[in-house]
Amino acid sequence: MSPDKILEWFNQTSIDKSWSFNEYKPSETGKWTHGYHRYPAKFIPQLVEQLIDLYITDGTASINDPFMGSGTTIVSAVSKGFHASGTDINKVAHLVTKAKATPIRPDYLEKKVKSFLSRISDFHDKNQASLFSESSIHPQIPEKHLERINYWFTEEVRDDLGKILALILDETDPDVQSFLLVAFSNVLKTCSIWSQSSTKPTRDMKKQPTPPYDAIKRHLSKMLKGNISFYDVVPSHIKENQKSYLNVQIGSAKTQPVPDDSVDLIISSSPYVTSYEYADLHQLSTLWLDFADDLKEYKKEFIGTSYKQYEDKSLLSQIASNIVDEMMPNSKKTAKEIEAFFIDMQEVFNESFRILKQGGRCCYVIGNTKLKGVDILNAEAFAESLQYSGFKLDKLIKREIPLKILPQKRDEKTGRFASKDKADSEAYPTEYIVIGLKE
Repeated sequence: MSPDKILEWFNQTSIDKSWSFNEYKPSETGKWTHGYHRYPAKFIPQLVEQLIDLYITDGTASINDPFMGSGTTIVSAVSKGFHASGTDINKVAHLVTKAKATPIRPDYLEKKVKSFLSRISDFHDKNQASLFSESSIHPQIPEKHLERINYWFTEEVRDDLGKILALILDETDPDVQSFLLVAFSNVLKTCSIWSQSSTKPTRDMKKQPTPPYDAIKRHLSKMLKGNISFYDVVPSHIKENQKSYLNVQIGSAKTQPVPDDSVDLIISSSPYVTSYEYADLHQLSTLWLDFADDLKEYKKEFIGTSYKQYEDKSLLSQIASNIVDEMMPNSKKTAKEIEAFFIDMQEVFNESFRILKQGGRCCYVIGNTKLKGVDILNAEAFAESLQYSGFKLDKLIKREIPLKILPQKRDEKTGRFASKDKADSEAYPTEYIVIGLKE
């Protein structure tokens, strides 16, 4: 399909209300383990389930997600008894996905959590300002990140968190430890002076951080309920042999941990071009869990980051090239970042083609936006790029996203996210599911 035909195809595609899922309550879109950890712009499990039901009839299917994020695709695949594989360069995403997709026997997990909380409460003197103030537990605080941790946390909260982390790292069961680490990671923002209303790294010096013990105890209670409901739906053959069915790794979307021609369906929501700096958004967890020696260098590995440019690679997609050309007069730097994003995505699509079986499909969920006054036609460029990887364009779904966790609106002049009353352009009012078929 030529670029002009692709643009025409998108223009003529109407919103399909059956893919909006606006009838579902937050308790339904956050079912099972999906409430373990906050994550920006995650898509809902109902979307993944509907795609699986549409395309998978084989009970032994293999599902892949090269951009796992918070693990929605992986968890959905596991819940249906399928093989699940994927990657994410973000180490926080890997931790969250692995924990969310691992059902743990509820009575065993409850005992482990009670024991963990009792170890905290044994040292908890309510008459003291700080948790463990009299304890001999040495706080586990990464020394090389101490300056940045001190920037975000009061001294008392920092030491309390460090001692809680030390207790978590004492846990010998790796699945339970991951479960506890996800709880720890999720409460860091609440316990910090990071502005609670902002996804961007902004300090609120008037904020009263939640005491770490209270925060983690409350969140673990929620997570235990999520594990119970997830454990109940996961088929027994998965629970009895999890390692054979779950293959999630830290790594680039361009390199999947599966053989050629082995995957039945890919469902993924990729990053947006220069939209989210996930390394920034998850920096509290990255610092505390010592996931990166240097945050700036760590960011450069991410697809869609504003830290990446290429001089030795060229675009194949004409639609993407036109976007770059249109951006060039406004900002050469941004234009090169957009170019790098689409070059990276072309390599991801090549990898998708490699791992899919004949007759398999890739489903990429992506929206369009406007940046510095330029329309960024992510979805149309994806469609064209999929063809260069060998795919036949099979289906296009246009959907509203009323329940997706949306970013703020953009300011058209700067392209930055802005408050609703100051912005004049929707960031992603609708999105597309672009589906390619490997014939």
